[in-house]
Amino acid sequence: MEIEILTTIGSKSLGKITLNEDATVKNVKEKIYQNLKKSLYPERQSIKLEAKGKSLKDETTLKSINVHDGAKLFVSDLGPQVSYKNVFLAEYAGPLFVYLWVYQRPWIFYGEQSSSPGTVANIAAVCWSFHYAKRLLETLFVHRFSHGTMPLRNLFKNCTYYWLFALYIAYHINHPLYTAPCSTCVYVGLAGFILCELGNLSIHLLLKNLRPPGTKVRRIPMPDGNPFSLLFNYVSCPNYTYEFGSWVFFTILTKCAPVGIFAVVGMYQMTVWALNKHRNYKKEFPDYPKGRKAILPFIL
Repeated sequence: MEIEILTTIGSKSLGKITLNEDATVKNVKEKIYQNLKKSLYPERQSIKLEAKGKSLKDETTLKSINVHDGAKLFVSDLGPQVSYKNVFLAEYAGPLFVYLWVYQRPWIFYGEQSSSPGTVANIAAVCWSFHYAKRLLETLFVHRFSHGTMPLRNLFKNCTYYWLFALYIAYHINHPLYTAPCSTCVYVGLAGFILCELGNLSIHLLLKNLRPPGTKVRRIPMPDGNPFSLLFNYVSCPNYTYEFGSWVFFTILTKCAPVGIFAVVGMYQMTVWALNKHRNYKKEFPDYPKGRKAILPFIL
């Protein structure tokens, strides 16, 4: 069948493509790239039934949305794209290297120094490094992304957020005038941080196992044999709950206000994500557990 492709801005015709009856939206994107416009590679396209309509999913078949011979589809240019994996690697590698650089007390921040960071600063550096090394390894070997790319501008926005916060936090914790908290705070903060990091990793592994490789299958996440996964009985996104917990305990460990600010800002963003995911779960699965909250048990 033959389909005409128009732009969402101005409804300008790019031309016509020929497809099989069982073609999908992904096939449409490939044809546009191959036959009509080379600058519009598939990841850069958003296909719609109407100029101001919703984007169609790649796996949607044209037959299922009543697109027939002679029909028209609209394509929107999403702009330059970059893979989720590369964005994650950049935004997580930066804080690791920035923090460890400031940990060395470079003269550009502190002037000439003969002293070294204290015990708490050393523990904080190990915890920080563990957290971001874990994130990098999860990006490479654990995470399965439902979306392949995101706008290139997000790379700069995300890196700015993570890298500058890393600099802000590292500057204070590694400052020669930094005052360490009491031993109780250090022990409680370190123990809580380790538990939350293990919980976060456990949830990521469980979510990985829910989705077979190379698919976009979605299922209701439920607790498995790992005790850390029991939080699924109370919230839809326990990985965010554990992430927030990590930074709360890191704040207790270091008694550093910038870490607390980082925790609050991160919690706000994760709450937005969690509420959206929670809403989508309930919409997609009629039998979704009714007692679950989004991110904080019994509260939110």
